[in-house]
Amino acid sequence: MIDYQVFCQIRQAYDQDHLSIAQIAQLLRLHRQTVGAWVRRARYEQRQPSAAPPRGSKLDAHRATVVRWVQTHPYSARQIYQRLRDQGYTGGYTIVKELVRRVRPRRSPAFLTLQFAPGECAQIDWGSWGSIRVGNTRRRLSFFVLVLCHSRLLYVQFTLGQSQEQFLACHEQAFAYLGGCPSALIVDNCKTAILSHPLGGSPIFNPRYLDYANHCGFAVKACGPRKPHEKGRVENGVGYCKKNFLNGLELAEFAPVNPAARLWMETVANVRIHRETGRPPAELFAAERPLLRPLPANPYDTAVVRTVRVTNRCRINLDANRYSVPPRYASGLLTLKLYSDRLRLFDSDVLVAEHVRSYERQQDIKHPEHERELLDERHQVRRQRLLLRFLGLSARAPAYHEQLVERRLNAGQHVQKIVALSEIYGPEAAGRAVDDADELGAYGSEYIANLLEQRQRRLPEAGALHLTRASDLLDLEVPPPDLSLYDQPPSQP
Repeated sequence: MIDYQVFCQIRQAYDQDHLSIAQIAQLLRLHRQTVGAWVRRARYEQRQPSAAPPRGSKLDAHRATVVRWVQTHPYSARQIYQRLRDQGYTGGYTIVKELVRRVRPRRSPAFLTLQFAPGECAQIDWGSWGSIRVGNTRRRLSFFVLVLCHSRLLYVQFTLGQSQEQFLACHEQAFAYLGGCPSALIVDNCKTAILSHPLGGSPIFNPRYLDYANHCGFAVKACGPRKPHEKGRVENGVGYCKKNFLNGLELAEFAPVNPAARLWMETVANVRIHRETGRPPAELFAAERPLLRPLPANPYDTAVVRTVRVTNRCRINLDANRYSVPPRYASGLLTLKLYSDRLRLFDSDVLVAEHVRSYERQQDIKHPEHERELLDERHQVRRQRLLLRFLGLSARAPAYHEQLVERRLNAGQHVQKIVALSEIYGPEAAGRAVDDADELGAYGSEYIANLLEQRQRRLPEAGALHLTRASDLLDLEVPPPDLSLYDQPPSQP
């Protein structure tokens, strides 16, 4: 049997929203036959009580005894059940427990309604809502909630983590949205704010959070352990965000979540009639805003600082991702300043690299300048090696190189080609060609190549004279030999 409110929901979904019986059953979590039966009825009719007398129970004979025991002593339902078994009761335990619950209902603790002046205090807390896709991976979806205790103005910021830099960045964005900060913040016992809080003892605050509180000028108040009612306003805010904004929301990517939440805050959450105050939070906030503390002129540096090791591939590893650094810092130590949206790397006080923080996994984030610097360095080493090989070809190679630098714009390319020629023709032949070219004043790889080619080329040797006709011998004229040389007297030593 359904009540009148559920009947009205069925009629509205069927008549006005034009939903099918299956859709209504899924929406209201009812059986299809139940929805179909009430769709066919024009008006709500309450079931008439049956004329048959109620069926008796084995506990009826012991009911007065149970009531007397409960009123005289705080027995548990299990103790009463054991006593009844001793008196001959043969029924079950569940019916005994239900009777004890009706006779002695559980009493809920009573709480006072706290009153706060405008700008006096705000409550903050974290909420979680499954996971969401970020590029090629999924990350846990968290949201930071701040509620002003007087006006009930709600601020929500979605993040992909609850670390220290995320926590402080959410404070900065919340205070910027409010245009100031309250005099005090009531926080839960999260490690980013409270390191420990022993039961009955004083809390030990996170020194980084205390430093931020002193910078902004607000006091930190910690809730007692296992006492969520001490921050009931923000607890309700977290639940309201889940039920009103997140419930049924299809989240495909993280990027549009915060813009959608900002629109929801301005059009739904902060303009609704609040159940406790009876007025919209935005209306009360208009009077509360001038009483907030002004924000400091210098923004707080929310980064988390740590020391990281650079790999031999000029990368640092962070959250399953790799970020590039200049090659001169390979295998060294750098100081990392990690923000919620970016990271910066320092060598002492010198900024050496800056990247946008990635929340994907197994990504290689590199800066083009870092790779170009490494390529230039390798190219310079290669040129030095070629120059050393060139200078080793000949003693006149240094002087030849000086003339190449003076006369040719691309002296390095000529050196590279001459070294390549030395690999083809051999170092000795190339060195002799350099000497000859320097003596002739021919400076360039093309001259060296020409000399090497000419010396490598072999001219055909002169062979015997072949005559095709015997008569050609008669045409040969042989001059007579000069024998006067033999008539001269020998020279004196």
